[in-house]
Amino acid sequence: MSLPIEWRISDQLVPYEEALAFMEERVAAIRAGTAPECVWLLEHPPLYTAGTSAKPEDLLWHDRFPVYQTGRGGQFTYHGPGQRVAYVMLDLKRRGADVRAYVHDLEEWLIRTLARFTVKGERRDGRVGIWVERGMGREDKVAAIGVRVRHWVTFHGVALNVDPDLGHFQGIVPCGISQYGVTSLWDLGNTPSMDDVDCALMAAWKDVF
Repeated sequence: MSLPIEWRISDQLVPYEEALAFMEERVAAIRAGTAPECVWLLEHPPLYTAGTSAKPEDLLWHDRFPVYQTGRGGQFTYHGPGQRVAYVMLDLKRRGADVRAYVHDLEEWLIRTLARFTVKGERRDGRVGIWVERGMGREDKVAAIGVRVRHWVTFHGVALNVDPDLGHFQGIVPCGISQYGVTSLWDLGNTPSMDDVDCALMAAWKDVF
C-alpha cells in the first residue's frame, strides 16, 4: 500500500532561503504527524551550495553566484535554471528506517526517470550521483544527490540536469570530483520540457517508492 504524498511543483524560480524554510517547517510537521510527506519539484536561481564535507579550495568562483552553507551531506553543488531539483521529505520510520536503502531508492528513481528518455544512468562506487558513459572512456554526471535526515525524516534530495548552463559548473569542483565532467539531458541529445521531466519523475516514483 503506497503512502500519501503531497507533490508540489513550482513554475517560478524559488529562492534558496525560501526552500530551506519550507523544508524545515515541513520536516517538523511530518515528525509531529500534522502534515503529509512531500516531494517538491522546483528550480533555483543560479547558486552554489556547500555540503558538510565541502572543501574551501573546491569553490573556484567566489563572487559569481551566492554560496549557501547547508546541512546536507556531500560537497559543493550548483543549482540553477534548467535543473530540476526534487526536495524529498519522507518519514523513514514508516519506510524501513534504513538510510542506505533510501539513498539507493533515490538513485533508482533517477535511473528509471532517465530511462524514460532513453538515457542509461548508472551508479559508480565511490562517486555520488548518477553517471552516463559518453564513449572513449569519458563519463559525465547527469544528476546529483545530497540528503539530510533528522529524527528519521528526510530533506534535501536530488538534482537532475535537464538544460542548465553547464558552464556554471566550472565555478566549483562538483562534489569534489575534478576528473569527470557534467552533462544534461539536452547535452545528451534529449530535449524534454520541464513538464515532461516532471511527469517522468512522478511516474518513476511509483515504481520505486
